[in-house]
Amino acid sequence: MEPYTLHSSLEMLTKFMNIDVSSNHLFMILLVIGLATFYFACRRKVHIYLIDFNCYCPPCSYRLPKAMFEENNVYDEMEQEAVDFQSKINAKSGFSDETAIPPSLAQIPKVKALAFALEEAEIIMFAAIKDLLTKTKINPKSVDILITNSSIFCPTPSLSSMVVNKFMMRSNIMSFNLSGMGCSAGIIAVSLAKDLLRVHRNSMALIVSTETLSLNWYTGKVPSMLVTNCLFRMGGSAILMSSRVQDKPKAKYELQHIVRTINAYDDQSYACVYQDVDSENKEGVSISKNIVNVCGDVLRKNIASLGPLVLPWREQLMYVISILCYKLSRKTSIYTPKFNRAFEHFCIHSGGRAVIQAIERNLKLKAQDVEPSKMTLYRFGNTSSASIWYELAYIEAKGRMKCGDRVWQIAFGSGFKCNSAVWKCLGDVKPDITTAWRDTIHSYPVDIL
Repeated sequence: MEPYTLHSSLEMLTKFMNIDVSSNHLFMILLVIGLATFYFACRRKVHIYLIDFNCYCPPCSYRLPKAMFEENNVYDEMEQEAVDFQSKINAKSGFSDETAIPPSLAQIPKVKALAFALEEAEIIMFAAIKDLLTKTKINPKSVDILITNSSIFCPTPSLSSMVVNKFMMRSNIMSFNLSGMGCSAGIIAVSLAKDLLRVHRNSMALIVSTETLSLNWYTGKVPSMLVTNCLFRMGGSAILMSSRVQDKPKAKYELQHIVRTINAYDDQSYACVYQDVDSENKEGVSISKNIVNVCGDVLRKNIASLGPLVLPWREQLMYVISILCYKLSRKTSIYTPKFNRAFEHFCIHSGGRAVIQAIERNLKLKAQDVEPSKMTLYRFGNTSSASIWYELAYIEAKGRMKCGDRVWQIAFGSGFKCNSAVWKCLGDVKPDITTAWRDTIHSYPVDIL
């Protein structure tokens, strides 16, 4: 009997249908089938893994105790009104005496120079990357994609070029430098890495998130610009992602969703966080009093897109029913979905105490849900785009991350933007002795007055 082949089956099919098919026609049919098979094989889902990450831990010599912060403001010959305003914000900041600034800003008077900003960027980025590569035993030449992000400091050569030069990476590495994206740039970098890793399969991406303070310290007297001095502190992170199947056994997390929302079309949102110069031509970043309301508005829109992807059907149904009842009677309140049923852990950008408390209240989260954010703000301050990684490191250091746990990272940034990243833990994560929390994790959480 003739062996059963695709060619013979096609001949039988054409005879049955009384179609006269020549060898050329059979070849074309086989070619189309082959191309279709190849196309759908290429479109199969590509899994994106987070192999590991590392956060920079400033040395004790970089500490900025509250008393030192207030004393330096006096010796910097600031007007008394500006000194009093910063003291008031500092008292309500939720910071400890362990937050850090670069040495150039601890001098009296403060020294703002490009050389110090470059030195600060190098100290943070190189330390975070070196510890990450050592921990994961990855050769720098194995990295295919490099993404750096720093919102305001954008030197030439770029920060990504500085990393390539320091670690002698390949000449054909795909390097990108993101600027002006605010504190949400870390998730934007993850989104860019995800898209690149899906196109360039079997690749590895390194993301470096930081923000330098040396050139961005405001020395004027406008209150909305002085707020940045009270909130931002020194920090940075390095993240290693991969689309290689062989990296799954050693990966910590798998990326589930990325949802990005921007309200830049709205003038109030657009001007909420704004880099400008004052009447004395002193440069700074202005933060509006409406930032909490703006955060709430953009967060609602982000949740509206994220909710259907992650919430159980029961929570979604109750939310839809509550909206219908509200539109009919206007007497009932809209149901707030219980995101604790979708996530075990929350990493809310530690942009400020008021923002964290507003999200905790509006989403009806538990005290432990916002603990990583509050403790990160207390220990490290607002480290901009890196803050969500300090929070994830806190959860790991506490030994709370278990296999199958889902993590929701929420970051806000100028524009105004709200970005979300959802990760799934691939295995129990043991506390890491190299984490930025290594020396102090046993003393947390603490009560913040």
